[in-house]
This record gives sequence, C-alpha cells and structure tokens, in this order.
Amino acid sequence: MTLDLGGLTALVTGGASGIGLATARLLHERGADVAVLDLDPSGAGGPLHGFTADVADDASVRSAVEGAAERLGGIDILVNNAGIGAAGTVEDNDDEQWHRVLDVNVLGIVRTTRAALPYLRRSTAAAVVNTCSIAATAGLPQRALYSASKGAVLSLTLAMAADHVREGIRVNCVNPGTVDTPWVGRLLDQAPDPAAERAALDARQPTGRLVTADEVAAAIAYLASPSASSVTGTALAVDGGMAGLRLRPEPKP
Repeated sequence: MTLDLGGLTALVTGGASGIGLATARLLHERGADVAVLDLDPSGAGGPLHGFTADVADDASVRSAVEGAAERLGGIDILVNNAGIGAAGTVEDNDDEQWHRVLDVNVLGIVRTTRAALPYLRRSTAAAVVNTCSIAATAGLPQRALYSASKGAVLSLTLAMAADHVREGIRVNCVNPGTVDTPWVGRLLDQAPDPAAERAALDARQPTGRLVTADEVAAAIAYLASPSASSVTGTALAVDGGMAGLRLRPEPKP
C-alpha cells in the first residue's frame, strides 16, 4: 500500500488551473505520467502533457482522450475536475444557464469517463475521482444551480462505483468546501466589498480559512493511489469541517 504512483498514467480534466493544476502537478510529483485536458492547456506546462478539449463537446473529448491515451500508453487514473460555477437562487438563472452548467459539470464527467473506460478496463490499478462539492450535501445560499449540478455529481459517483466495481475500476469523489481558486477570486472581485465577503467565507468554515487547492489535490491523489484500493463509492470531504461540525459561537470579549 503506497501513495507512490510510479508507473501509472493519469488524465486530469480542467488541469491547467486551480484544483486541476494542483492535482496534475502532485500526481506527477508522485511518479505518474500525467496529461491534462483543458480549454486552454497552456497553463499546465512543464512535464505535463496538454490536450485541448471542451468537456461539453463529445467529439472534442473523444479526440483528446484518445490522444492522451496514445501519448501516455494507456490511462490508469481519471480525474474529472473540469467544471463551472453559478450564483443565484432558482429565480436568477435562466434555462440556458441551467443547461450550460449541467452540461459541463455533469455531462462533462459522463463524456470523459465514457471515452476513458476502454483504457481504464485494461488497467490493473484503475481509479476515477470526480471533483464534487460541499454544495452537494449542504444547503448554501445563492448556489441553487451549482448545488443541483454537484448533487448530481455525487449521485453519479455512487452509480458509477456500483457499475464498474466488478471491472476493477474504483470511483470516488472529493467534496471541497470553499477553495481559494481563480473562480472564487473572480466572485470576490464582483462583490460590493471583497474584503468583507472573503472574511464571511473564511468564517463559514470551522477552520476559519478557505481550503487550498493543494489540500484538495492531496485528497484526490490518495483516492487515486493504490493506498485506497479498498475505497470506492466514497465522498471525501475536504471542507475544514464545514459539513459535519456545528461549533458554538465564540464568546464576545
């Protein structure tokens, strides 16, 4: 049982920034040969193999996965990380936005996994890790559409785990809390008072700070590794205690 990934190959979607880039770099550091799929893979660079793909387009995904598998010599690990956000209540997002977010966040996983399955079936250490969210298990304000998409990712993860466990393919997901990523940074920039908004997000998590992309990457790397060989159908929270802890307010001085 080891976290060493030497000799394994990995494919990370949305791997050119944020959680995806942190994950791709960590998998490489632990010995895996890593390819990233992204709308603009140039941000990955270094030893990572970049492939341009739009997870909302099936032909694009199939072409990129095939190219990555050829470059890597197969696929042992698939990290379905590509996703987009949305803010608002059910009143605030129109049908086009709903279709777009569900198309990327849910069907993007379907398309990429479907294309990668023939290669995963040939692996002796096959693992799929989906990036889900605390929004799948906790009611968050102003996140109706995003939460619905991530709730679907959680259910999809469980169904995939059941479907493919006898093929030797493990499927799990990580549920990050609010992560300090470029997307969150853009949301903060749009707030009337970015500093106050960040303080509120920090305070919402029991640890008192945002989760880092590297912390989420470490959880993904564990689930993808041989050390997690008996772990499948699991959602691993990386949320600073947000899902499970109910702290009493700190006494006022």
